[in-house]
Amino acid sequence: MQLYGVLILLSLIWGLSFVFIEELIVSAGVWGTVLLRCLAGAVILLPLFILQIKKMKSAGPLPWKAISTVGIFNAGLPWGLIALSQTEITSNTAAVLNASTPILTGLMGFIFFSVLLNKKQWGGIGLGFIGILILMNFNVHELFSGHFIGIGTMIMAAACYGFSSQFSKRHLQNVNVIVLTTLSLFVGAIVGGVGVILTEPAFFSTLKNSIDPIFIVSLIGLGCLGSGIAHLLLYYLIKKGGAEFAVTVTYLVPLTALMWGHVLLGEAVSQNLVAGLVIIFLGVYLANQRPKAQRRDLNYLRRKQA
Repeated sequence: MQLYGVLILLSLIWGLSFVFIEELIVSAGVWGTVLLRCLAGAVILLPLFILQIKKMKSAGPLPWKAISTVGIFNAGLPWGLIALSQTEITSNTAAVLNASTPILTGLMGFIFFSVLLNKKQWGGIGLGFIGILILMNFNVHELFSGHFIGIGTMIMAAACYGFSSQFSKRHLQNVNVIVLTTLSLFVGAIVGGVGVILTEPAFFSTLKNSIDPIFIVSLIGLGCLGSGIAHLLLYYLIKKGGAEFAVTVTYLVPLTALMWGHVLLGEAVSQNLVAGLVIIFLGVYLANQRPKAQRRDLNYLRRKQA
């Protein structure tokens, strides 16, 4: 029961993150939100990071290029795209689109990492895109017009997550997760800082005028909880319940985000939103289907590593 409690808690935190983004972008802007979010998450993890680095003194140099790549594509860039999206779409729509990440992970693996997909996985990818089309009310032309910011940028954010996941599996399997997460958050903060300098240079001078109770709660919730502590909860689930159990949070986050968005922001839950979510869920389920032989190989490797 403890594992299920942690799973629900994690889904509540990540679902609430979309509400916090909605609040922060008003005061901090798109890239200011990324900068503050990454810094707050990194600061929370810093004590654990320092302890881990002390244990790794004789482990050799860290793969900085690979870590920087993950920091860009798993934090800085997608979080900027999500914040940009939420200037045009509601938090619950953003959360539903974010649920397509496992589908796009498979597609990124096929395009960039020569990952072979079976028929069920291709069917899942196809279903996922049908779910996205339902959310768009089948107005595909919007993606190629001035309305690309919103749904289009959310799809790009999910694709960034998918690329980062495949890249991490290929190049960073042996890097401690606390070290990887903390350093990638610092890299994400650099990306956010560059974005602020290029697009929102007045951010640094006006920030002090934006700080109020809602701003502080949103920063703590999004940065410290959603970007810092949430990762520790995820690693706990992976360690105690296995990777398959941990990734079931993918199914819960959009549901909790719908709840938080409706209760806290008064966002409507439309029929298209629910239908799109159901279709995307079916796509995610199929996209995660592996051949039996591959599952046996994975189970053997996990037992060997235990």
